[in-house]
Amino acid sequence: MSDALIRPARPEDASAVVALRALVYPYLVRGVESTRRMIVQPPPGEDWAAWVAEADGRLVGWVSAYRNSQTSTPGVGEVSTLHVDPAHRRRGVGTALLDAALGHLRRIGATRVLIHCRTESLPFARRHGFTPSRELRYSALDLRPAPPMPEPPPGVRLLPAAGVDPRRIHRADAESSLDEPGDVPTDVLGYDLWHHEVWDNPGLDRQASTVAEVDGEVVALSLVKRDGDRMWSDFTGTVPGHRGRGLGRLTKQAALHRAAAAGVRIAYTSNDEANAPMLAINARLGYRPVDSQWSCRRRLS
Repeated sequence: MSDALIRPARPEDASAVVALRALVYPYLVRGVESTRRMIVQPPPGEDWAAWVAEADGRLVGWVSAYRNSQTSTPGVGEVSTLHVDPAHRRRGVGTALLDAALGHLRRIGATRVLIHCRTESLPFARRHGFTPSRELRYSALDLRPAPPMPEPPPGVRLLPAAGVDPRRIHRADAESSLDEPGDVPTDVLGYDLWHHEVWDNPGLDRQASTVAEVDGEVVALSLVKRDGDRMWSDFTGTVPGHRGRGLGRLTKQAALHRAAAAGVRIAYTSNDEANAPMLAINARLGYRPVDSQWSCRRRLS
């Protein structure tokens, strides 16, 4: 039995949630404003909801759950980044939060569930009926000194996302991500939802985020989400017809250079173990592994 109070998350919880995230998952980057907006204005069409655990007047746990709207596979729900303060583990807090999330997913009609957890938490996942599926590798890059600004080949322009029509960026993002490895196939994320989740995210650094343009077309992109002197490479990709030219690496290096020039000191990213091209790009840029998580799956009855 948990000794904590489990309740729906409130906007005023945002600061404590970010502090807890920094303690449990220091490589995940989502600032206070982004977290508060997620609670106040959840993504449309995802039936997103979140809960916190309180004990002794402190927030000691967090979890969110939602419908995966980026796949045509029916009935897919996700439980996102369950956090429990290390000092409050093995008291039933994680189980109580997971029960709240799974109950929500049942109510919105999910029939299968995905969750991510560290290797050390796999026994917890298995006890709750989950089967490990894919490894997700987390890496970090010290931006001191800053990576040099790359010199693009003839005919390629590296532009800050701030000056580019977001519809052009969305198009490149959607085309680049269709074959991204994962547990369920990825479909095109509609523009309205992409605009809400990506372009209007308070953490998106549009000046550091970079696109590669060829003949007036956005063909590669690297999006940066920032919280103070830390950043997260939200997505880096190249549209299929322009792959094999090194544009993904050039675009990401330019984004890292711009972020460092604006005061970012450390960059984080993650990649599916099967995404060999991006793992190679990150290794060439100097990223070092800091952790792994596993996607885990189960049916929901």
